[in-house]
Amino acid sequence: MFDLILKGGPLMAPIILGSVVGFAIVVEKFMELKSLKTDSYSFIQEVFHCLKANRVQMALDLCEENSKYPIAAVFKVGIERRYMAPQRLEKIMEQVGNNQIQKVERYLGAMASIISIEPLLGFLGTITGLIQAFMSWERAGANITVSALAAGIYQAMITTAAGLAIAIPLFLCYNYFISRIKYMSNELTNHSVQFIELMIEMKEAGKL
Repeated sequence: MFDLILKGGPLMAPIILGSVVGFAIVVEKFMELKSLKTDSYSFIQEVFHCLKANRVQMALDLCEENSKYPIAAVFKVGIERRYMAPQRLEKIMEQVGNNQIQKVERYLGAMASIISIEPLLGFLGTITGLIQAFMSWERAGANITVSALAAGIYQAMITTAAGLAIAIPLFLCYNYFISRIKYMSNELTNHSVQFIELMIEMKEAGKL
């Protein structure tokens, strides 16, 4: 393996560096998403039940105890500012939800850049390797041998293969993360709407 890296030439250094950073982000994201619970149906029902029973402090305590749910932060600010006009409260809860999503999206921009750059570095290695091979051919003239061309051809093939081998799994992981975050965002929006509707119902019933 080390011999192949050496034959890939100097461009293998940034390609390998990109792979280290990219897969470090993958590990971090998998751990983060694993720690965040999105199956929050029971928690949401408990909060709504407490609010309907006018047990506001208990609802706040539930949000504090269940911070592993992104929706908990949204509900907490909604409960604390429940007397606001529904339109204003909706905007505040939406902003808190966006902040929760932005936390989860951290480093995904860097990951997307690495996915784009890795194949380009590989293709650059292909071009420089072919240039090296043709220069060797030009110097050798009619006496050219396969061994004289081998260094450039090795560099061309190895860098391309390395760039694609790194970019493809990173791309699959990136799409998985994006789908999970999109699902989380939709859940936050839907539950926030349910919360606002509950506040409106309670105000109309004189319970708030």
